[in-house]
Amino acid sequence: MWSRDAATADATRSGMGPAPAARAISPSFRSGGPTPTASHADLPLYVSDDGSAMLTFESLAETAEFARKWVPFCKKYTIEPRAPEFYFSQKIDYLKDKIHPSFVKERRAMKRDYEEYKVRINALVAKAQKTPDEGWIMQDGTPWPWNNPRDHPGMHDPGSFLLTSEISGCDICAHTEQLLYCMMVFLGETGARDFDGNELPRLVYVSREKRPGYQHHKKAGAMNALVRVSAVLTNAPYILNLDCDHYVNNSKAVREAMCFMMDPTVGRDVCYVQFPQRFDGIDRYANRNVVFFDALYGYGPPSLPALPKSTICSWCCCCCPKKKVERSEREIHRDSRREDLESAIFNLREIDNYDEYERSMLISQMSFEKSFGLSSVFIESTLMENGGVPESANPSTLIKEAIHVISCGYEEKTEWGKEIGWIYGSVTEDILTGFKMHCRGWRSIYCMPVRPAFKGSAPINLSDRLHQVLRWALGSVEIFFSRHCPLWYGYGGGRLRWLQRLSYINTIVYPFTSLPLVAYCCLPAICLLTGKFIIPTLSNAATIWFLGLFMSIIVTSVLELRWSGIGIEDWWRNEQFWVIGGVSAHLFAVFQGILKMIAGLDTNFTVTAKATDDTEFGELYVFKWTTVLIPPTSILVLNLVGVVAGFSAALNSGYESWGPLFGKVFFAMWVIMHLYPFLKGLMGRQNRTPTIVVLWSVLLASVFSLLWVKIDPFVGGTETGVNTNSCNTVIC
Repeated sequence: MWSRDAATADATRSGMGPAPAARAISPSFRSGGPTPTASHADLPLYVSDDGSAMLTFESLAETAEFARKWVPFCKKYTIEPRAPEFYFSQKIDYLKDKIHPSFVKERRAMKRDYEEYKVRINALVAKAQKTPDEGWIMQDGTPWPWNNPRDHPGMHDPGSFLLTSEISGCDICAHTEQLLYCMMVFLGETGARDFDGNELPRLVYVSREKRPGYQHHKKAGAMNALVRVSAVLTNAPYILNLDCDHYVNNSKAVREAMCFMMDPTVGRDVCYVQFPQRFDGIDRYANRNVVFFDALYGYGPPSLPALPKSTICSWCCCCCPKKKVERSEREIHRDSRREDLESAIFNLREIDNYDEYERSMLISQMSFEKSFGLSSVFIESTLMENGGVPESANPSTLIKEAIHVISCGYEEKTEWGKEIGWIYGSVTEDILTGFKMHCRGWRSIYCMPVRPAFKGSAPINLSDRLHQVLRWALGSVEIFFSRHCPLWYGYGGGRLRWLQRLSYINTIVYPFTSLPLVAYCCLPAICLLTGKFIIPTLSNAATIWFLGLFMSIIVTSVLELRWSGIGIEDWWRNEQFWVIGGVSAHLFAVFQGILKMIAGLDTNFTVTAKATDDTEFGELYVFKWTTVLIPPTSILVLNLVGVVAGFSAALNSGYESWGPLFGKVFFAMWVIMHLYPFLKGLMGRQNRTPTIVVLWSVLLASVFSLLWVKIDPFVGGTETGVNTNSCNTVIC
């Protein structure tokens, strides 16, 4: 059995609109299972709506109804990609390899159905933008329970639903009895079917309870609630996690992941399979995913030892070589018992080396309720090795337990978020959770199929892109200041390899490079304004060191180009956005992380808007007001003023000053070239640059320049004293 999870936090920003609803949900209905003969009943689909929006609920109902036509069409004609928005917008020969005479006619009819579906979704979006003052009202006259996204019940009140496509054609349930009936249909043997009579996957809509005074832990808390619901209702042993702004681009991706999970040689050690992020249009981080991640994990160096011939999979992560057993089972057992029982049960060594008697003794000593919470059904599901729900399970009991495990107080005094599930403590919960898994001895796979498994929509607007980078960097800073910092966490068991630790350290310290980066971006302009140079005249030895460093940078860049398989233009764009993000988002992340550590200020989770319309590149260089824009704008103004001041000084000083000027201008222009996309955004169409940003940037640049000229730190104290004495003598 498989369980597929899709999550969204804000229907208006994260992408649950006309196209994204179909992109995320419709292709998931037809994503390939672990085996070609897997039943759709064994592939339930869970949707977590942490924003508790009626728009998401109604869009999901429309999408489920549309899937009844779309799924058999994809199955009959082997359609790729399974997302209708991108399939119908492809500029390719869609008749290639198609031999069915009825394909053109059915494709035309399906495209018409999809356009009608989009119109219905557009109507829902327009309706959602006009929220009544008293909130949404259901058809029976009762208020929509989720009008307040921060204070609402779970699924147990009228209007709180587990949605299946069986009820998608109906009106919203108005009574609890109706709701219970719909859930029983969902949990029964006969579920919804497509127009060809084939069974469809079960679709479950989940919105957890939220109350004031309870910490909900953002996305990590939502995913943990989703895991508990799926464990109670279907208890699948494998989970596919998919964000709402991504869609299935390769329907065989799940099967390829199972190739690793079920491999007889390495499968028992694998905890998760990760696919690279791919985006339609422009990568939000200028191909950073390709340049860094693919070059690091996807390139197999010649020295990499070959896997045994019995291995099903093709390759694994370079950071996870084959394990070597160097200690006896007694030593391994003693080492695993060192940690507390609640966390030790999840360590790979302990699971592998306990016999049945020891396992039963350990379970009898542990308090499952303390670890997993007060749900007997959920605790029972953790003991079922192959997953599944007991045949004797009562549907009404399962419904009550599903409601119970998503209540806001369920995780109190448990190990959820500490040792179980997605780990709390950072907005980048995926990094923290993966780090904990690797510390326990598990290994992961970075899988890159020829056809990208999943694709998503990147934030096109520059301000939204910077806010996304800010969130990533802030999560790294939070981990750096937490007890889970890779610099000091996980040494006891010795399960994390040094290359893995080095990788995680790089992941959490990179925002701090913004501090020297800002200094180096300001120095060229300061040198032009003061008439001094960054460094003194180099000696022969210093010149050799400088050339060696410069050549190492060139060699590294060439290797990145070769390993990632991208062009020079994409690589250069990556360098540009590294500087832009470093002097803006990374800098703010460092200060926000420090303030959170010192003052305990909570971090606001900003959901970035994704590109969803046809004008994909229309807002590429459009800015919105945000304080993140002030530092890079100030650096730009400072360097531009420095270049003008440098040329003005050279014109007044004669020809002998032009030689040193070119060296200073080169460094300043190098900074400006890196910030050119940012400059293009500032000077973009319709003059949308916020006036307050320009004023603050000019003010900061001017004050900084005047202070630097006044202090003149390049001039030594002795020289300053001589000049002062001379001036005093003249004045006297």
